Amino acid sequence: MMAIRAKLPLLGLMATVLALCYATKGEAKHCTSSCGNITIRHPFLIKGDLRFCGDQRLELSCQNNRTLLYLLSGSYYVQDISYDNLTIRLVDASLDPDKCSIPSNSITVDDCRNPYSLIHDLYTYANVFFLNCTTPVNSSLYVDVSPCTNISSSSPFNYLYALYGVANNSLIHESCSVQVQSLAHSFNITSPSIFDIYKQLLMGFELSWASYKYSCLRSEMTLLERFVEFFYSLPYSYRNRVIFMETTGGFILGRAMLGAICLLAIIVHRFRRRHLSMDNMIEEFLQSQNNLMPIRYSYSDIKRMTNNFKHKLGEGGFGCVFKGKLKSRTYVAVKLLGKSKENGQDFINEVATMGRIHHANVMQLTGFCTEGSKQALVYDFMPNGSLDKFLSSKAGDSSNIPLSLEKLYEIALRVARGIEYLHGGCEMQILHFDIKPHNILLDDKFNPKVSDFGVAKLYPIEDSVVSLTAAQGTLGYIAPELFYKNLGPISHKADVYSFGMLLLEMVGSKKNLNYEFADQQSSDEDVYLPSWIYDRLARGEDMGLMDEIEGENKIARKMVLVSFRCIQIKPTNRPSMKEVLEMLENSVDELQELPPRPFI
Repeated sequence: MMAIRAKLPLLGLMATVLALCYATKGEAKHCTSSCGNITIRHPFLIKGDLRFCGDQRLELSCQNNRTLLYLLSGSYYVQDISYDNLTIRLVDASLDPDKCSIPSNSITVDDCRNPYSLIHDLYTYANVFFLNCTTPVNSSLYVDVSPCTNISSSSPFNYLYALYGVANNSLIHESCSVQVQSLAHSFNITSPSIFDIYKQLLMGFELSWASYKYSCLRSEMTLLERFVEFFYSLPYSYRNRVIFMETTGGFILGRAMLGAICLLAIIVHRFRRRHLSMDNMIEEFLQSQNNLMPIRYSYSDIKRMTNNFKHKLGEGGFGCVFKGKLKSRTYVAVKLLGKSKENGQDFINEVATMGRIHHANVMQLTGFCTEGSKQALVYDFMPNGSLDKFLSSKAGDSSNIPLSLEKLYEIALRVARGIEYLHGGCEMQILHFDIKPHNILLDDKFNPKVSDFGVAKLYPIEDSVVSLTAAQGTLGYIAPELFYKNLGPISHKADVYSFGMLLLEMVGSKKNLNYEFADQQSSDEDVYLPSWIYDRLARGEDMGLMDEIEGENKIARKMVLVSFRCIQIKPTNRPSMKEVLEMLENSVDELQELPPRPFI
């Protein structure tokens, strides 16, 4: 980084010099040309030049080595261009320089559509009106132009005259009409002939482009064109000062811009390196897993199966879940992962765990996708969603089917089987670390499946103790040893604790507790349901269920007693998931002994 900073001034100087050289070279090579003895440069341009060389409204043409300018009234030869005075000298192209002729183009007063303005004063130029009269006009001001035409002045059809040196058309005879209005250099001859006027016409006249940028054409010009026009309208000496200022400012600006570009490049490089590192780690992991069953999809496949992410099923900290359909017409759920944590470790966790297991009560990973920063997981579609919908305070809503305590017990039993399989049924023990109702999904027959292995860890079966750098999971379900290291080592007993809290929540979700608890709860906001139930059991009382069905009372008592054993503060006092499963499958009579109070 220090080396790059040290080189910034040199790089800025090089960039500025190169830019200036390129601009100078570009103007000299592409934007300066000649036609005959006329040098053409900005703001003029020859037809066919690059657009930035000049203003297209000031376009010139080179024909037979003569420079032509086309105005609204016609075409004119360019005799000279003064870039200091901002003037251009023109002569009517219809005039024949070898023999007397009259012009065919009219020079009119300033027109908003014309980028030029007339330099029109009576001391330098004089108006010349060429008239077509139906009757002869006897006046010394009227000059017969028949010597310069093929029409005789005695023709009964036309009488052609030139009216020279008048300020306006007030002296034009009523039988005459103006055919052409032109300009000629002034001269002091009392009775000039048409040949005298013709010589003055061949001297041409001057137009100025100095004011065109302030005319109505200005609204059509770009900001850059206005600046360029302003620059070239300055006298040459001032232009040198501006060039010096531009060069100095350009040098400073060039260094600043180059520094910003270098800084942006460093940021982009680090960002890309970080993502490349994450991508490499994921690819290395995938290549090392030869026994993965899921299919690898492309991101375009993911978009196609979800109909461009049309139907969203849910959203959380991990990302969004969308409903999709495979080519086999099978519905799937597609989890589109959000911003990856720990360089894609959450993605690796999901694929490493769900990709190697197959159990009726563990979510099946159908496929996955990883393309750069885009990562997705494809797994079984669970029509009934997550268990938390049936345990919340809105469980009685018409949108959710109330689950009986017997059905909840059946779900708990199958969840326990799934967790027990994770702990000992694979070649590696898989610790979930986030067992909660939200991560228990239900299929169309309410068969539960443990899902979401974003924080799961894989350990050898023989490892009874695992290491974690930080507590993982959801508050309320996290085992206390993940916070308090003095309680004991972290092991598979952390999932046992979370399952115990899940059992208590399943029992507590039923709205059939007796009024005694309801009254006590209304009078004491700090009443904790599990503690209240434990106190009743410790006094030898029942749990106060309104429903007197013996079977459901036994089920509730069994679930509560098992949960109290699971949520013991010290991990060593908790059973394993295999023992939990056995307790749930056995009779409640074998669980009559109340475990130690599990609450702090």
